[in-house]
Amino acid sequence: MRATLILAALALAAGGAAAEPLAIVGAEVHLRPGQALAGATVIVDGGRVRAVGVGVAVPAGATVIDGRGKQVTAGFIEPLSGVGLIGVDLEASSVDGAMPPTDALHADAIHAAYLARDGFAPTSVAIPVARTGGVTTVIAAPSGGLVAGQSAAFSLDGAVEPLVASAGMHAELGPGGAGAVGGSRGRAIAALRELLDDAAAFARDRAAYERNQRRRMLADRLDLAALGPVLAGRLPLVVTAHAEADIRAAVRLAQASKVRLVIVGGAEAWRAADLLAKAKVPVILDPTANLPTHLDATDVRDDAPAVLAAAGVPVAISTLGSAANARTVRQLAGIAVANGLPWDQALAALTTVPAAIYRLPDRGTVTVGAVADLVVWSGDPLELATAADAVIIGGVVQATVSHQTRLLDRYRTLPAKP
Repeated sequence: MRATLILAALALAAGGAAAEPLAIVGAEVHLRPGQALAGATVIVDGGRVRAVGVGVAVPAGATVIDGRGKQVTAGFIEPLSGVGLIGVDLEASSVDGAMPPTDALHADAIHAAYLARDGFAPTSVAIPVARTGGVTTVIAAPSGGLVAGQSAAFSLDGAVEPLVASAGMHAELGPGGAGAVGGSRGRAIAALRELLDDAAAFARDRAAYERNQRRRMLADRLDLAALGPVLAGRLPLVVTAHAEADIRAAVRLAQASKVRLVIVGGAEAWRAADLLAKAKVPVILDPTANLPTHLDATDVRDDAPAVLAAAGVPVAISTLGSAANARTVRQLAGIAVANGLPWDQALAALTTVPAAIYRLPDRGTVTVGAVADLVVWSGDPLELATAADAVIIGGVVQATVSHQTRLLDRYRTLPAKP
């Protein structure tokens, strides 16, 4: 057995090579939300967790990370992110997946065939910054229009190919969706209903469509085909909606069309908590979005995550499309805890809930057989003063150098003024 410092382990992985067996020894390990072991050892080999428990033997030749006084969690999953899609917000050439607004319902409002995987930049400067916050996986999601397109799940280890090429189909109601169809919220939900109906008709008789023997449909061929997995239940329909009326309308639509619904934003989702729980609809939200951003959804509250979770709604926490701030997602979870969300459910909101939403079954836990996406924390991961001492993705310890740390090192000591 060779004991090494964490910095040495970081150096091992700086080039992205496959890691040798790894052991984290003596840590408080959160196997999954609500289940933790004190003084435990985690053994990683071949990119997966091979053993975890108290008194587990360390394999010969393994790199050892001293976890005493530290906590270990699964890597966090950012369930609605701009990482890899947004470079500089105000520079159009560095932004992908942000669909332009339209002033009437036509093909430009529907982008179901868009794939975020095609616009993802694996060398984005936002990726190493996100890792410093313990984020190991992001759902890179498009935005804009009535239907923005399909998100992709990416591991933040520099991988150029996604874990899941099509993770969710993203749509928008409220002001965004209404703006895409002429300004009416009711018309937006009606358009989404007609679009799903068109996609079902297209799937039933594609040949008739190709022969131009079908009525005019709202979307083009590729967009209609892309909605097929949504109707088959293989792909969730991820709908941004804030007003209670829009959320209830989205649930009715999902039940009628038999699609798997996820609500994003949900400023007033707490008002429909019982309905969402009964329909088993998860909500992805930002706990700090506690001020009304428009008159469409004014009844917001600080403890919305706690209210939803208490009703039985699966809650995931997100920066809601940010690229630069993905690293702060654990801070958002901590704020939710300060406003009543149980700590274990806040951890679930960053791990097991997003993994379930996007069907990433081997991520989100520190259990035998799970992908070894792990974070070694200096303390409570939801406390702002805590740091990620080591971030491990697929069994490889990642370098913690980022554009931000390089700037810090460069300007830590300023030259003396002449």
